[in-house]
Amino acid sequence: MSLTVTDPLERWRLLLGEAAQDACGGLGADAAAADAALDWLYGRDSDLGARGERSAERSGDMSPSALTVPDWINAIHTLFPQEVIERLETDAVERYGIDEVVTNLEVLQRIEPSQGLLRAVLQTKHLMNPEVLAAARAIVTEVVRRIMEKLATEVRQAFGGTRDRRRNSRRPIASNFDFKRTVATNLHRYDPASGRLYLQTPRFNSRTKKHTDTWDIILLVDQSGSMTDSVIHSAVMAACLWQLPGMRTKLVAFDTAVVDLTDDVADPVELLMKVQLGGGTDIAKAVAYAQGLVNNPQKTVVVLISDFYEGGSEYELIRRVKALTAEGVRFLGLAALDASANPVYNHETGQALANVGAKVGAMTPGHLAAWLAEQVQG
Repeated sequence: MSLTVTDPLERWRLLLGEAAQDACGGLGADAAAADAALDWLYGRDSDLGARGERSAERSGDMSPSALTVPDWINAIHTLFPQEVIERLETDAVERYGIDEVVTNLEVLQRIEPSQGLLRAVLQTKHLMNPEVLAAARAIVTEVVRRIMEKLATEVRQAFGGTRDRRRNSRRPIASNFDFKRTVATNLHRYDPASGRLYLQTPRFNSRTKKHTDTWDIILLVDQSGSMTDSVIHSAVMAACLWQLPGMRTKLVAFDTAVVDLTDDVADPVELLMKVQLGGGTDIAKAVAYAQGLVNNPQKTVVVLISDFYEGGSEYELIRRVKALTAEGVRFLGLAALDASANPVYNHETGQALANVGAKVGAMTPGHLAAWLAEQVQG
């Protein structure tokens, strides 16, 4: 049974928060429990004091001890209706990063799959029992499907060849639409009275495939906790590249150890479930491993996805990247690989990598696909 508050002053007190305590008076037992559950979550906002919703100084009182995550979940299911519960649980995970919420089976079965939820699952899967883990895997599968659906299209477009404006195509594909020739072909259908041009015969360019030799694409992915979004998109990107002809894709995750995940590259869900987020960072060791994978430097691209905060030897890192670029390897250092491409990284190390021949920046997965296509088709 959910909470019902009939006293108008209590309702205003719950709505306005602690700042309305003096004006609205105290709360009954049930309303106070609801207020405590809401405050446990939304009291994390850092600007409550600035907005006057919380007094600058809080004194000790006789209120119950702080809620734990399981206590909070149980409380909101007792106090609130279903639509409120779903909003609270979503905010807990996506707005405040309270990842422990997703170790609860009922929450996982109910909450809408999202990338924020996927991030939380990856960070807490080691805490899950088998039943919860099975529900979590279903969420990972759905979110990966959504990301892959979009990214696969971007990869296909990037590697789809160049438009040949000298030849027509009978395939009506929007990306091949020839605007100038369409207008020229249909000029006789222009209506001066309405000022409109009616198209009867649209024109499309065909595409010419450039011959490409087999290329090796080596993705080195920093699996420290701050790189979670990049790990997710790297796994999906690797699966998309693996499907392309003429490409050998390898995926290597690292912290202070190096793990070659290439055997699972065709299954990004399985791959993500094997990733162990957190730990230190030894980028030089990962680059050394990549060096051992290079057979044809002129046909190899190494993509290092990291925040460049080196826990190992920075000298060794720079030395190895310099050796790779000197041999002809195309080396790309990405400070972020996700939909927003907002980089947070060690600028000094990034500049040092650029100084020895690496390209350094941040990209969305679609831009990475276009960049790779330029390298292998250029």
